[in-house]
Amino acid sequence: MKNVFKQIVTTIIWWQSQIILRKYHPKIVAITGSVGKTSTKDAIYAVLGSAYSARKSDKSFNSQLGVPLTILGRPNGWNSFWLWFKNILWGFKLIFTRSKYPEWLILEIGVDRPRGLSKLTKWLRPDIVVITRFGKVPAHVEFFDSREGVVAEKGSLVKALKPGGLLILNGDDEDAMSYRDRSKEKTLTYGVESLSTLRGGNYYITYKEINGFSFPEGFNFKADYDGSSVPVSISGVIGDHHMYPILAGLLVGISQNLPLLSITDVFKNHLPPPGRMSLVPGEKNTMIIDDSYNASPVALEEALKSFEDVKGKGRKITMLGDMLEIGRYSADEHKKLGEKAAAISDILITVGIRAKYIAEGALSGGMSEKVIYQYEDSREAGKFLENLLKPGDLILVKGSQGVRMEKAVEEIMAEPEKKKILLVRQDEEWARR
Repeated sequence: MKNVFKQIVTTIIWWQSQIILRKYHPKIVAITGSVGKTSTKDAIYAVLGSAYSARKSDKSFNSQLGVPLTILGRPNGWNSFWLWFKNILWGFKLIFTRSKYPEWLILEIGVDRPRGLSKLTKWLRPDIVVITRFGKVPAHVEFFDSREGVVAEKGSLVKALKPGGLLILNGDDEDAMSYRDRSKEKTLTYGVESLSTLRGGNYYITYKEINGFSFPEGFNFKADYDGSSVPVSISGVIGDHHMYPILAGLLVGISQNLPLLSITDVFKNHLPPPGRMSLVPGEKNTMIIDDSYNASPVALEEALKSFEDVKGKGRKITMLGDMLEIGRYSADEHKKLGEKAAAISDILITVGIRAKYIAEGALSGGMSEKVIYQYEDSREAGKFLENLLKPGDLILVKGSQGVRMEKAVEEIMAEPEKKKILLVRQDEEWARR
């Protein structure tokens, strides 16, 4: 019965969304890829929202329900019949009355099953398509015949681009760049390693002194475009991979003739979404690098690389949970990244049944079993770590959504009363899970 109700609701709001788009004619930016979609969406929204009325997908609203709900400007109804009824009524209001509507929609679009995206793009026609990154083992590859199947499915969005539209690609990702030859529309690129239209470089972490210890507070880099070099400062997160969402946002702004110098100022007070290498003060004068939103091999590798770059007097503690939905790649990828974790960590804590392979990889990498601890539950792991902490410690926390690593962060953060602001998955629906 529940599935029937969901199908009815989906059909209605899809139909409403198509009518609303035809009536109000907003410009649409659609973002897809396997890594960095939400951060890229937020960065683009920050830029376009500084000059236009804009609406973005809420949090990680990127599903076949999330996209039309963003078009309607309504929340997820979860299991509430009444809230879904209100959402549908609101859709009819937009259709039958003249309402104020955003000039731009910034839509994050994900797919975890074959043909999921191609169904959506039968009626969604973006003005700008942004492709982020894939990596050698993309997220959700478990449900496809191959990694090429994931790349091909997300290519449906490129085919949906409006005539005269703009394709923006991550120039450092081979799979993203493969779309260049599949589109006749104008293409711009952003990157760090490649000769892209907009290029980032000179990344370095900034620090602040807290009670005698130096902790990271953000990072700076330079954005180079058309002979000009502009400094960009970001607070509250670290990781050179965070340059990519910012560069994508700047490039969208440049495409709309917004001055580069003015739109870089947007990021002085911009906070990327929680759980993406966010800096969260920890108990006992420690610092947590909270990357608990999700995990895939490429994202975990980036997180470990960024953690290695951080300088400090204290120990480096790595807490890693299962990487889900990578199918036959699971054991090998967990082991490989366990070896990398061993090379940079003083203590390793794993969470989940798949993460045992991270521990195996760390042992193979020469880490002593005396500093490797394994748990099945993230909250229990957090409680254990709470007793282990010493002033000056740096803690990296990462794992797939299903492992709920934010619960571990909650146990060790200095101000748990701020968890709804600082952590991911703090809605009531998530709290009940």
